[in-house]
Amino acid sequence: MKSLVIAEKPSVARDLCKALGGKFEKKDEYFENDEYVVTSAVGHIVELCMPEDYDKRDAYWRLANLPIIPSAFKLKPIEKTESKFKAIRKLMKRKDVDSIVNACDAGREGELIFSYLYKLVKTDKPVKRLWMLSMTPAGIREAFNNMRPGDEMVRLADAAQSRSEADWLIGINCTRGVTKRLYGSRAGNVAGVGRVQTPTLAIVYEREQQIENFKPREYWRIVANFGLKNGEYEGIYQKPDFKKGEDEHDRVDRLWQKEQADLVIAALESTNQAEVAEEKKKSRQSSPRLYDLTTLQREANNRFGYSARRTLQLAQSLYEKHKMITYPRTDSRALPEDYPDTCRQVLGNLEGPLSELAKAVVSNSWISKSNKRIFNNSQVSDHFAIIPTPEKAKKLNDDEAKIFDMILRRFIAIFYPSAEYDVTTRISLVESHSFKTEGRVLVSPGWLEVYGKDSYASGKDTLPAIAAEDGDPPKADIREFEAIHEQTKPPPRYTEATLLSAMEGAGKLVDDDELAEAMKEKGLGTPATRATIIERLIAERYLEREQRNLAPTPKAENLLNFLATINAEALTKPALTGEWESRLHQIEQGKIERGSFMKEIVDMTKNIVERIKTYEENEDDLIETDLVSPGNGEKLFESLRAYRTKSNDFAIYKIIGNRKMAIDEIRELIEKRRVGPLDDFRSKSGKHYSANLYLDEDNKVKFDFGNGNGGSSDSPDFTNLEPFAKCPRTGGDVFETPAAYIVRVKDGSEEKTPIRVSRKILDREIPRDQVMKLLKEGKTDLLNKFWSKRTKRPFDAYLILKDNGQTGFEFPPRPPKKKAAKKVAKTASS
Repeated sequence: MKSLVIAEKPSVARDLCKALGGKFEKKDEYFENDEYVVTSAVGHIVELCMPEDYDKRDAYWRLANLPIIPSAFKLKPIEKTESKFKAIRKLMKRKDVDSIVNACDAGREGELIFSYLYKLVKTDKPVKRLWMLSMTPAGIREAFNNMRPGDEMVRLADAAQSRSEADWLIGINCTRGVTKRLYGSRAGNVAGVGRVQTPTLAIVYEREQQIENFKPREYWRIVANFGLKNGEYEGIYQKPDFKKGEDEHDRVDRLWQKEQADLVIAALESTNQAEVAEEKKKSRQSSPRLYDLTTLQREANNRFGYSARRTLQLAQSLYEKHKMITYPRTDSRALPEDYPDTCRQVLGNLEGPLSELAKAVVSNSWISKSNKRIFNNSQVSDHFAIIPTPEKAKKLNDDEAKIFDMILRRFIAIFYPSAEYDVTTRISLVESHSFKTEGRVLVSPGWLEVYGKDSYASGKDTLPAIAAEDGDPPKADIREFEAIHEQTKPPPRYTEATLLSAMEGAGKLVDDDELAEAMKEKGLGTPATRATIIERLIAERYLEREQRNLAPTPKAENLLNFLATINAEALTKPALTGEWESRLHQIEQGKIERGSFMKEIVDMTKNIVERIKTYEENEDDLIETDLVSPGNGEKLFESLRAYRTKSNDFAIYKIIGNRKMAIDEIRELIEKRRVGPLDDFRSKSGKHYSANLYLDEDNKVKFDFGNGNGGSSDSPDFTNLEPFAKCPRTGGDVFETPAAYIVRVKDGSEEKTPIRVSRKILDREIPRDQVMKLLKEGKTDLLNKFWSKRTKRPFDAYLILKDNGQTGFEFPPRPPKKKAAKKVAKTASS
């Protein structure tokens, strides 16, 4: 008799065969020898049935049919991989197979993949669990020697299935309900709602609200240059007895009243010297801890601009294809306590430019089992930190090499001694006012040596030494000083790196201590799913990438405002995930039954669906405005989605063409019956375009693209237009319409418009000569006076032409930071 081994992916199945030894014969969908039949899924190949699989009437999205709550969840093969399911089912039913080995990924999701497959096949053959933490041949053989009985995994499978069914109930019912309430029967509009994706979206939207509502505050910093016998140094004024309070913008060097700054400047003007005192101490800096997936994704985004999904793809390739790193989808940054010997083996086998640095770790006996920053079983769950394997280096592409270099250097560096510095803190006292200066000298590079001289070249920031000639107590001449007038800045938009951090640390946003503790390990999503969540929010047009930043769209605002209005904000808060993770963890531990958790989810689903279905906007919800209807002069009121009359016979939606309308734009539209051209309308495909809006004779809002074609942005009518130039890029004709410059290319009887440049972008007119430069060179001159709707400030940028015919921005290099204040110079006679 034989054991059927089911891996999660084909590449893993091949590795299992190589590690097990013995000659395996390759068949269509599996490998076989005298002891094993080895096959694989391709990730998930079984899924929960959709509503229409239970009742065909539920193929149509109707509020009346909600909530949809199956009495028992059914499973079905995923359509595109059904042939794979049938092949595995056939192997599981073989009479010479008497046991099954679950070799799917070690963790909740891997358990779900196998348990759904096992259930749908309806077999009762005994199961053993292969729990692999490394894909090296030795790691695989060790896992086979220590397989777990299938009964031990029942609770993990229960938790996995509960999570899956709960996500189905919330996702299906809330997505259908909210979509019908927000978009009615308009085709192509879906308001996706999910337990993880909606709170993630709320985090980004809340940051955008903070930016939009930010009111800058003025403050002053006092910077002075002091001179000693051995040279000059700069000091920054420090407020006395400063304590960090609730004001997030307060700093020890910020003065909030000009009068305070004037007092300090007056003191500097009244004397020529400052009393100097300093303190010296040693400082140590430990190496960063080993990578988990989220930290790797975050740093790769910061260093190389890789998306979270791209970094995961590269890490997965290094793990599966090249066998050069351990399992990457991990949330641990520690190693098992029995891993020191493996680490010595990895470092000893290393070849290439870092080999000498690696061998120094072994020869100096720097690997210590007692180092809990590295070896700590309490911080290892299903998987441990990402480290290199003992495998020989393979040929990698450039992107793979960058990720592997990050992992390898981090692994070597963790064993090196701390970097050591001499730190000098100098206080220059002018009357009662203190000016602080810090100097740092790298004494021993320690782990920084692994990253090369560039990593610690900036570690030398010396101060001119105090000499005997400076007196006892020493004094410094006041050479120059300045009160620098600045303003507080809004928080930055999220990048993928900072959003990953926010998702990982979402427990900090939860007030309940127990739920926050449940999220400490998981956060929002898992290391394996966070990249997918971000990509899904972008695909569903909730978020947009703007260079490395992520910005919420009007669709996001629409969704979150509606959920708040119907008091379903639980769907937008990380606390829901915290509560689920807490309960799922209890299921894994056997503290609660799966049935009790699912009853809670069903009750919650019914409650939210009832709010969605029964919500009706009443007069108490309307906010009076100073706008009036152009038809009868009735007052307009602000509702959830529009500015409208109470009778609702006239309304202008807040979001038109996937663009949020400003109140001043709506005012102009009503008063002048036309507004524009306006930028940043978005098509359903996400393409940006510009257009005018006007009110027709029935006071309905219509688009005008300035091309004589009324309502189409994609099919201009060139009949009455004359081209003013030939496009140097395409050879087509260049036309100027009231809203845009359009390139038309004729291909026989077919007309195409591959390039469209708005005449007005972010409140700045784009002249013809710059459009022609853009078409010829792909880039304009540096243009000024674009107006940022986010920061409410003008900015300068180059317009660039993208491959898809759309325009984008390229920003000039930032000017170097002002280092010293040198506006007021002191002389000996002053």
